[in-house]
Amino acid sequence: MNHLIQVTKADGTQELFEEEKLVNSLRRVHATPQTIDEIVENIGMSMKPGMTTSEIYHQAFSLLRRHSAPVAVKYSIRRALLELGPDGFPFEKFIARIFRMWGYETLTDQEVMGACVSHEIDVVAWKGESLAMVEAKFHNGIGLSSDIKVALYVKARFDDISANNFDYGGTVRKLTERWLITNTKFTDRAIHYGECQKLKMIGWNYPAKQDLHNIIEQNGLHPITCLISLTRDQKRDLIGRNILACSDLLKEPEVLHAIGTKLDVASAALEEARTIVESAK
Repeated sequence: MNHLIQVTKADGTQELFEEEKLVNSLRRVHATPQTIDEIVENIGMSMKPGMTTSEIYHQAFSLLRRHSAPVAVKYSIRRALLELGPDGFPFEKFIARIFRMWGYETLTDQEVMGACVSHEIDVVAWKGESLAMVEAKFHNGIGLSSDIKVALYVKARFDDISANNFDYGGTVRKLTERWLITNTKFTDRAIHYGECQKLKMIGWNYPAKQDLHNIIEQNGLHPITCLISLTRDQKRDLIGRNILACSDLLKEPEVLHAIGTKLDVASAALEEARTIVESAK
């Protein structure tokens, strides 16, 4: 493969193509060595100056699907999170779903009073004596990052909120956990600031071994938008009914009938969801 070819990233900038990045992304989802070699060879033969990283992704995804649908789904999680958009509310609900998995009770889209002004909070979660508030920062593009300005803004809001007590779940509590969660990456400066200020942060690239990708993979919480057997409108209908993950669909399969899905499509979607969830076990 020609290692001197410039490719166009999602943010419009260009960089030299690095075969190792492609290989590592395929290894991360446990593609077989033979599959990796085939994908690298195929992409190598089709490489041309200015080729976009999105084009490389779609080509790799298409080849992965031929070998293993579950592996292809794992490879598509980042794009599936983007499909929760265009607004950030479904992503907020998805983050609340993660907190419920961790044993919290949750509410989304809350307005709380700080010492000086009121604040809209994406997710409020509580259990025992703990009270967590979450800024769920959704980006519509893979090339967008949450930078130091985002971290500074969130920290300032939580500082104002920390002055008050809040009644959630019938218990009056102080704010004990401050979270910033994004579907894309944090810049290095944002990570450094968050660690310095004890701000809990989860993104696509942070923290190591417990980033958003790993949380989804390890707990079988693949977004419903991973499914290729359903249309975008059908997936939006499911999200509107709080079916956020493939595992949710398996627990409530009758919802497919409720949104008017044809029997053969519903059967295919359930089989696909089952394969995805079982592959995570």
